[in-house]
Amino acid sequence: MEDYAYVLDYLAEGRPDQPGYKHESLTLALGEDEFKLFELILKNKKTVIVGERLYIGKDVDKREKVKHVKRRIGWDELTHAAQSEIPYVVEEIIDEDEGKFLEFYNVARPITKRYHMLELLPGLGQKKMNAILDDRKKNGEFESFEELEERVPLLHKPKKLIKERILTELKEPNIKYKVWVAD
Repeated sequence: MEDYAYVLDYLAEGRPDQPGYKHESLTLALGEDEFKLFELILKNKKTVIVGERLYIGKDVDKREKVKHVKRRIGWDELTHAAQSEIPYVVEEIIDEDEGKFLEFYNVARPITKRYHMLELLPGLGQKKMNAILDDRKKNGEFESFEELEERVPLLHKPKKLIKERILTELKEPNIKYKVWVAD
């Protein structure tokens, strides 16, 4: 269940290509915890800006701007503007809760006998994976992305690898292994 979402795009007149087009304003948003994509209906005379964090949880009294969540949507239903905004929003979410995402490097384990969770990250192969696992075993958990980069010189921009994986999971809903994006 998502409690907060970030605004990706605001359609003041709604989607003209949708059946039942009523000129109802529509907000496209990305959930903060499970990276779900939503269409939101705002309360009368409320406006939002791209990148704004909104409460969308069950407590209706806490919703200052959101009337209700209209529906979940897929990547292909986003506007081009929303799609281009997602990398920035995902990066902001990662920055806001670095520990949650760093945890992946600290607890990643084998998925099968031949495939490891770390290999889900784009551009991370056997050599980098082994360097991470060896250092983790020898020196313990990583405290920050900076420390991870310092301790594992082969690994560059570990935060970016997580961001790219989240984007892949958003774009490909039928991907076999999901780490961050909820079904």
